[in-house]
Amino acid sequence: MNPVEFLADLRRRDHKPVMGALHVLRYIGPGLLVTVGFIDPGNWASNIAAGARYGYALLWMVTLSTVMLIVLQHNVAHLGIVTGLCLSEATARYAPAWTGRLVLGSAMLASISTSLAEILGGAIALNMLFDIPMQAGALLVAGFVGLMLFTRSYKTLEKIIIGFVSIIGLSFLYELTLVDINWASAGIAWVTPRLPEGSMMIVMSVLGAVVMPHNLFLHSEIIQSRQWNLESETVIKKQLDYELFDTLFSMLVGWAINSAMILLAAATFFKNGTPVDELPQAQSLLVPLLGNSAADVFAVALLFAGLASTVTSAMAGGSIFAGIFNEPYDIKDSHSRLGVCISVIGALLLLFWVNDSFKALIVSQMALSIQLPLTIWMQIYLTSSPTVMGKHANPLSTRIMLWTIGVVVSGLNVLLFASFFQ
Repeated sequence: MNPVEFLADLRRRDHKPVMGALHVLRYIGPGLLVTVGFIDPGNWASNIAAGARYGYALLWMVTLSTVMLIVLQHNVAHLGIVTGLCLSEATARYAPAWTGRLVLGSAMLASISTSLAEILGGAIALNMLFDIPMQAGALLVAGFVGLMLFTRSYKTLEKIIIGFVSIIGLSFLYELTLVDINWASAGIAWVTPRLPEGSMMIVMSVLGAVVMPHNLFLHSEIIQSRQWNLESETVIKKQLDYELFDTLFSMLVGWAINSAMILLAAATFFKNGTPVDELPQAQSLLVPLLGNSAADVFAVALLFAGLASTVTSAMAGGSIFAGIFNEPYDIKDSHSRLGVCISVIGALLLLFWVNDSFKALIVSQMALSIQLPLTIWMQIYLTSSPTVMGKHANPLSTRIMLWTIGVVVSGLNVLLFASFFQ
């Protein structure tokens, strides 16, 4: 632009805003709602067990799981943006009846399993901080979830949960400043697959804790709630572009926090040869190693993780159940309300039978990994179908990536079942 043109441009009064950094912030939210689901108390148990038992060795599983999660979440968000349907609605509408019932029924059970871990984690945190009995703490967490979901909108929930994620992330950043991390060893472990003897159950619980089936349903639900598909093809294209940024940013936040959990456990418990079998035990063991403040920060972060993730798992339960009746999630609708109640109350009933809370957290995440192949293959079927997606159906390159993920997850489940008979 020459000086004359520049001066002329200064005199113009018809400048229009362009897509800038602040505009991007409009599209951050759905991904972070999903992120809180894979930094939940179940992840805490899986990651602390991984770090305490095997040091840095299983960091690669967090990396692999996060890469798979980015691909899957980005793909399922496309389904919501293009069709205006969540994964549950699309399954009920387009899948063969018996297959759809199997996938959605098992996904509902996965939602209950997830809510069990979330409520249990919140109850453990309340017990750590205030000596509240576990069952009373579980009822308090469930009551908080009901209050949040039945009185708040999507937008308000997004803001609250983004705040929760920020608190959790800052808590772990603080904890990491107190320990001595061998970054060279950690860097190698992040990209080098290893399966230490007896680690298969922990590996699968880490997988299930990161690539959570209910989060695939939740992400498609939140993204389709904007109903961008009803506007225009231009709007759809813009949302597809910005959704990738939201997914990448949110999933990388989750990767960092999950990695931090393993790093903390490896640098404290594994380094000192201290096994961890309970989350309260992990908190108490941090006191002589890192001081009282670290233990308090640990408990506070766990509480926020439990509260926030219970909200999202209950939303997912409502979305899955409403989708069975070919309806979108709407907390004012009876099907969505019933789905939320099934997820939360089912988890509470199971929780009252739990004797070993730490093992229950790990097993609950392993159960998610068992259901995960059903959800992944259904998602691939739907997003690859021109009938469902039109011209936005998965191209061959995307199908190959998704097929690879489906085969890897299914193969890991085969190894898990094989380990039970060894």
